[in-house]
Amino acid sequence: FVRLKDDDSGDHDQNEENNTQKDSEKEKNDREKPQSTTKRKAVVPGPAEHPLQYNYTFWYSRRTPGRPTSSQSYEQNIKQIGTFASVEQFWRFYSHMVRPGDLTGHSDFHLFKEGIKPMWEDDANKNGGKWIIRLRKGLASRCWENLILAMLGEQFMVGEEICGAVVSVRFQEDIISIWNKTASDQATTARIRDTLRRVLNLPPNTIMEYKTHTDSIK
Repeated sequence: FVRLKDDDSGDHDQNEENNTQKDSEKEKNDREKPQSTTKRKAVVPGPAEHPLQYNYTFWYSRRTPGRPTSSQSYEQNIKQIGTFASVEQFWRFYSHMVRPGDLTGHSDFHLFKEGIKPMWEDDANKNGGKWIIRLRKGLASRCWENLILAMLGEQFMVGEEICGAVVSVRFQEDIISIWNKTASDQATTARIRDTLRRVLNLPPNTIMEYKTHTDSIK
């Protein structure tokens, strides 16, 4: 991942620049078409790019603390940033995004497999749960980067169990979590916990809490 970080550094040849120009003109035309006639194009790796095992989507949400949120208002509040299919496409998004440590207020970044909404009620999430780690201020950016690189690089080794990850910026602390499909599968949740401890280099006394989405809904 890190080796490919600067691959998209702008050293394109003339043809690529022309293609990019054509692409941006095409995107502009697509945007100007009435919404009903525009079909969403599938996101695929570009030529010579390094494909990921799954496509992922970045989401962002921000809310006013103290105001109760229904699932409907929460859904309206989450904004889709974009979907990517390769390592290079990931860095293109990520390099332009604010780091969690620089966010203010009640803000969250979500990174979920394409097609899974970062909501407890989503079909892929409803029988699952999440590992939660509360971080003191100043650690969120590094931990978030380590977590999502491990997730995109399939380091958790639990098949299709991983749904996504969230970093939540709060006033006193920051929280990161990783969501999985099957809360009742203890072997899988234990493996996720142990991998999380390793990739984040957590001290042995770090408190890690597993919470099912059913409990969260209650």
